[in-house]
Amino acid sequence: LLSRCLLKMVKGNIVVPEEILSFCCNGLQGSTSPLRVQEPGEREEVPGAMASPLPTRNPTEVQMSQLVLPCHTNHRGELSTGQLLKWIDTAACLSAERHAGCPCVTASMDDIYFEHTISVGQVVNIKAKVNRAFNSSMEVGIQVSYEDLCSGKHCSICKAYATFVAQGPSSSKVKLKPLTPQTEEEKTEHSIAAERRRMRLVHKDTLKDLLIRSPRETELETRDGSVAVPAEKTRVESVELVLPPHANHQGNTFGGQIMAWMENVATIAASRLCHAHPTLRAIEMFHFRGPSQVGDRLVLKAIVNNAFKNSMEVGVCAEAYGQEMSISRRHINSAFMTFEVLDQEGRPRTLPMVAPEPGDGERRYREASARKKIRLDRKYVVSCKQTEVPLSVPWDQSNKVYLSYNNVSALKTLVAKANWALAREKEKVRMYTLEEDKFLSFRIEMSVRIAASQAFSLLSDLRRRHEWDSHYASAELVQQVDDDDMIYHVVSQTLSHENKPQDFVILASRRKPCSKGDPYVVAFRSVTLPTHPASAGFTRGETLCSGFCIWTESDETSKVAYYNQATPGYLNYVTTNVAGLSSNFCATFEACEKFLLKNKEDLIMRLQDL
Repeated sequence: LLSRCLLKMVKGNIVVPEEILSFCCNGLQGSTSPLRVQEPGEREEVPGAMASPLPTRNPTEVQMSQLVLPCHTNHRGELSTGQLLKWIDTAACLSAERHAGCPCVTASMDDIYFEHTISVGQVVNIKAKVNRAFNSSMEVGIQVSYEDLCSGKHCSICKAYATFVAQGPSSSKVKLKPLTPQTEEEKTEHSIAAERRRMRLVHKDTLKDLLIRSPRETELETRDGSVAVPAEKTRVESVELVLPPHANHQGNTFGGQIMAWMENVATIAASRLCHAHPTLRAIEMFHFRGPSQVGDRLVLKAIVNNAFKNSMEVGVCAEAYGQEMSISRRHINSAFMTFEVLDQEGRPRTLPMVAPEPGDGERRYREASARKKIRLDRKYVVSCKQTEVPLSVPWDQSNKVYLSYNNVSALKTLVAKANWALAREKEKVRMYTLEEDKFLSFRIEMSVRIAASQAFSLLSDLRRRHEWDSHYASAELVQQVDDDDMIYHVVSQTLSHENKPQDFVILASRRKPCSKGDPYVVAFRSVTLPTHPASAGFTRGETLCSGFCIWTESDETSKVAYYNQATPGYLNYVTTNVAGLSSNFCATFEACEKFLLKNKEDLIMRLQDL
């Protein structure tokens, strides 16, 4: 009977489950459980699986788990950073190609900070997914952690962001389909991806700006009992022949392989300075300037640019040429890596000084100092959590890009929160609250018969806010940072507990929509300026995160929403309005609507005149 059933299934092109084939070959082997033929299209039950449906998973998400073997490690039995970069790039590329549906190449990799080392026998878990797709490029977010199989311990290693470009036939660009985020985390990453992209584009300008403002003379650091090592003694040059195993599925040299080779020569250069085995702590942005193929020769160069007290920066570049006698070389990639040397207790050792050569050596020395300042700003302002950033961060030219990023990304993160609850509704004005561990945030919104671009123009100028907000006495523009960022000195009508008016120094950052569906954004946060210290006549107030988001509803209508993450001095005012004991919020927002409607015609006339 079983044979006849099997023959019938084969004739009907029905897939025969492995259990039945095994049964036919091996017999029942003592089992008395009846076998059931699986119908075509029927989903097989997984033993132990719960009946409830699994949560929706991001279709671009790729997970990779790798057991660290001795062949992956260095002399200390720790995972080689070069090998980790290969795995990171592989997972990120697979995620990008899932979304694009075509081959993708690595364009850049943002700064990576390595929090821990990984030992042989542990498991590396990598999760990559596309955060946002732009025209032909996309940002992929990567999270790396390790797992100790014996103890069950999990620990975060690093977080990275990579940019990939989709390529069609003959390396033509491909227009990508938009990505729709689903979860709160995905919506936050999707929104902030536009800010990270903006920060990448101005990175070079930030460095140039800082170098212009720094002294031209190279001042060498002095350390007691330390003899400066000539930088030229740390120089490394190595050549690699690109073979088929080094290429990806498109025939180009695998980006992760290039990064691994670069890490190798950078480690050798660092070792020549300290005569010890260094530990890689951070990598500044990788930027791929062009492809290389199988058969290319890759020349990798590295040198210690500068040595600080406990860390050193190594500059490394990769160039390619196609044949042995070729004179011209193509610049493939450049990166800057920060190393430390740890003692037996895991503490950073003091490093020897570096003596740069005149000319290019001194230029690299100065640039390394500038990059260290930028790295500290980025790590302090951008990488840490919002709750860890002080209310008022000192503003200067070197950190202006990162403060602007933090300002806008904090507001976008607040907007993407999922647990907003309707607290009050009065006519067209709706007030929502969000309770978290340390903050009480509120959102007030309404629809206004004005184009979103016009509302954006009127609300982004704090000098006019006193016309509709009775809490504002005046706002003076003290610094025009650029077209999108301004710093204001604001005086409030509200008296403090000291019975003095409050004043604020506020950074206002404006952003137009990056793509269809994005809001216009005006973000506010407190900063400190040497030119405007706290004075005896005022109580200096601070705002952590506030601002407007304006969505287009139609050509003539927009939804205007104001957000505020209330600081302790503001909480009593917020809770009074939430409890219905005051209508100040609603009255202020109604005055805002009147201000917008009254001034939109004047704004149209001014724009026409321009």
